[in-house]
Parts: sequence; C-alpha cells; structure tokens
Amino acid sequence: MNTGMVFRFLTVVLCVTLLTSAALAASRIKDIADFEGIRENQLIGYGLVVGLNGTGDSLRNTPFTQQSLQAMLERLGVNTRDVDLNTNTVAAVMVTANLPPFATQGTRIDVNVSALGNAASLQGGTLLVTPLVGADGEVYSIAQGSVAVAGFSAQADAASVVRGVPTSGRIANGGLVEREVEFKLASLTTLRLALRNPDLTTSRRIALSINELIGMPTAEPLDPGTVRIDLPREYNGNIVDLLTDIEQLIVEPDLPAKVVIDENSGIIVMGQDVKVSTVAVAQGNLTVTIAETPQVSQPLPFANGQTQVLPRSDLMINDDADAKLAIVPQSVTLKQLVDGLNALGIGPRDMISILQAIKASGALQAEIEVL
Repeated sequence: MNTGMVFRFLTVVLCVTLLTSAALAASRIKDIADFEGIRENQLIGYGLVVGLNGTGDSLRNTPFTQQSLQAMLERLGVNTRDVDLNTNTVAAVMVTANLPPFATQGTRIDVNVSALGNAASLQGGTLLVTPLVGADGEVYSIAQGSVAVAGFSAQADAASVVRGVPTSGRIANGGLVEREVEFKLASLTTLRLALRNPDLTTSRRIALSINELIGMPTAEPLDPGTVRIDLPREYNGNIVDLLTDIEQLIVEPDLPAKVVIDENSGIIVMGQDVKVSTVAVAQGNLTVTIAETPQVSQPLPFANGQTQVLPRSDLMINDDADAKLAIVPQSVTLKQLVDGLNALGIGPRDMISILQAIKASGALQAEIEVL
C-alpha cells in the first residue's frame, strides 16, 4: 500500500469517526421538544376494590371505607345504615390514569390502583365502576376490572415476608374513555414547540432547521423554551404532514456546563463541557480507629476470686502522610478531571467536597446543582 492510499484510508476513517460522533450527539426534534396542545391529561378517581381474601380495610379504623360501602349498597337498593358492618374484603383506593392526546370515545386506557386505607394487599381484588375526572372536574373515563398486583405478602405466627408493594396494582385496559378533550389541530394557523430542556442555542438551531426545510422564514425562537411556527400556505389543510416533516429533523442540542451532585447517594454527574482552570488539589483526612477486644479473666480452680472482664483497646491513627498535592492543569477535559481525581484515590464523597471547593475558588467553569 503506497503513501497516497494510506492517506486516503486515514482520511476516510477520520470522516467516518467525525460523522459518527456528530450523529450520536444529534437528536430528532420529536425527542427534544413537544408540540403545544399535543399532550396527555391526568385523571383521578376514588373507588372500592372488593373480593379481597381478608386483606382489606378494617371498617372500624377506616370510616371512609365504611361510608363508601354503605353509599354504594344504598344505590343498589340495600339499606345498611343501622347495620354494624364488619368485613375485611373491601378496600378504599385511589385510581389514577393518563388520558392520551386525541383519545376518542370508547378508547381503552390503563389505570393504576393504590390503597387508601390500611389494607394489607389488593391481590385478587376487583375494582368497581369508578369515574375518573380531570383538572376541570369533568368525568373523562370510567374504570373497572380485576387488579393485577406484582408484589405479595405472607405472614405466620413468628415471621412475615413482603415483596414489592402489594397495596398497589394496575388494570390493563381498565379505563374506558367517555369524553374527548376538545382540541382542533387542523384549524391552527400557528404552532409552538416547547423544548424539554430550554436553551437559547438549541431553540435557534431548531428554528434554522425548520426554515431550511420549508425554504422560507416561518419559524422564530421566542425564548429558550419556545419556538413559534407560522403555518405556510403549501401545508394549509394538512398540518399533519408539516408536523411529521418537522419532528424528523435532526438537531444537535446544546447543553450548559453543569455538575449535578446527589449528596445522599454520593452520585456525581458531569457534562462534557465542564472545564477547570489551573488549580492544586490535596486530599487528606485524619482517621482514628479504635478497636475494643475485651478479655475475660477467671480465677484459678477452688480459688477465692471473681470472674472479671478486662478492657483491651487498640488505637490506630492514620494521618495520610503519603497524601500528595496534585496540580490540575488549565482547561482540562471531563475525562482528564475524573482521571486525575481518581488517581488521588478519592472516593465519591470526598470528590463532592473537592468539586464544591474548586467551585468556591472560581476554578470550576460550570454550574453545580445539589439535589
């Protein structure tokens, strides 16, 4: 292989690498933004689960379950107002669901069921007819069906075991849509894109990509989280074609340099644009370890003495004399920063303190967010 062929081969490999890295960083518009108005709506309802095998609510301790049971029986023509109900096969539950966009009447949706009282398990129960209302108080769906519970619980006289959450379940296709959400997409003349991660650069790139597709300036970034699109004339009457073309466009989102820290779990997440100026880092702690190993001293046989416990303590001090001062050079990359801190033998907990100290010194060119 001559020099020219080697040069062309290396050029092709470099181009493929650059294209692959760019493709991995870019995303479709449908994955980073939402069209305003095309969204789910949350529903909620209160109902009763019956048929439980002795794992329901205790009616004496949950009066709302007893009141709901009596009201339901009265609607069915059974009078139980003067009767002392004592059953543990019924449980009061909260029912939640998400109404998909453009769901029509008769569409089936999944519902979640969660115990509200002191029921031990919803295993084997059946949810009775439960209206699900939206934020406006209107009923949009009716839920009913057998509750599927993934967890279970078992108890004996001296032991018990619980796996998962037996007081929460799900009914697949248990909700029936009764009312549609009024939203006329075809009548819109202006669309708005809502970015899931607001950013000025990303919103401008989306607008430029849409304008390049249509061939005229129809998209305009209003703020970091919103892009307005005026419906062009050639798409009048068929807005679905426009949305389909827009959501498939590839855009490279831009993210701010940020370090996210969860102090409870010790998790650290750093973006690729995090930079550090020249700074010296030293990490050392004074560790004192005390180990107690008491010994039992017993008198000789037939001797007039007493058995005593003698304390024995081992004291060890580690002042990290081998700890060194490390210099982090200017404008290092994320990988270099992590490798440098790991080379010092620093754990996640100490790394959190070091990052906060570097930020306080002004050497960390990123935002720190503590969860």
